[in-house]
Amino acid sequence: MIAALREVYPWKSHFTEVPEISPKAQHYIDEGEGEPIVMLHGNPTWSFYYRELIRHFSKNYRVIAPDHIGSGLSEKPEEWSYRLEDHIQNVIRLVDRLSLKNITLVVHDWGGAIGLGFATRRPELVKRLVILNTGAFYLPDIPKRIKFCRLPLVGKWFVRQLNGFAWPATWMATAKGLPPLVKQGYLLPYNNYANRVGVLGFVRDIPLEPHHPTLNTILKIEKDLASLKIPTLILWGAKDFCFHKAFFDRWTQIYPKAKTVWIEDAGHYILEDAKDQVIHEISQFLDQNTLTSKVH
Repeated sequence: MIAALREVYPWKSHFTEVPEISPKAQHYIDEGEGEPIVMLHGNPTWSFYYRELIRHFSKNYRVIAPDHIGSGLSEKPEEWSYRLEDHIQNVIRLVDRLSLKNITLVVHDWGGAIGLGFATRRPELVKRLVILNTGAFYLPDIPKRIKFCRLPLVGKWFVRQLNGFAWPATWMATAKGLPPLVKQGYLLPYNNYANRVGVLGFVRDIPLEPHHPTLNTILKIEKDLASLKIPTLILWGAKDFCFHKAFFDRWTQIYPKAKTVWIEDAGHYILEDAKDQVIHEISQFLDQNTLTSKVH
């Protein structure tokens, strides 16, 4: 971690075991006390994406924000599956080791499939859900630029050698642009060919083909989503080139009683474009849906 980033990401690092990798394979932030809020990032971000939420909500809650294997400050092994199922198992393992319950789950991008994979298997632990520009169902309508990154040989060269996924995201995923230090923070963990193995792994794990090994996993999650009957808040950046309105509409069909907030001037990195509004909406949501209140 470079010293300058400590200004915006100042928290103590924690590490936990992933058995097939090492005793200190997965990095996570664990700040504050009280009811736990678990925040799961996507690709190609890391727990840095949640820094403003960590700063705000750790005043009154216990905030846990892990980096998935291959992401952020977690290990990035060349030989690992980088499959959705294994990311889900890592979250289950971390939650069990920290003995978390009464969880508020916040998900973004691939964190949606990972987080809802966890929540639908351990529903007794999750009490509230916050959805930010993500999916956890089979909707193969993805941009051609992302499909290009999945091509054999050329995709690997583009993503890992040229940094053709993490770097473009710093300007394509935000509607308002990023300050230089924030852009540096997003790119820091993915600064060379070896460190981009997880970025490529996530892209390749998008289940577009009928026999893709992750397809059954995502279909099972989709099937179980409606059984998760908890207070839900959906916050959506309207200018998202990847998780577009069809994803938002699908969520509203699955959770018709959820509160929805459509933010016109925000992109995929909704926390960068509309952090104050997001914090306000989540704060209200938590206050209005205490753990003793009725589900609605």
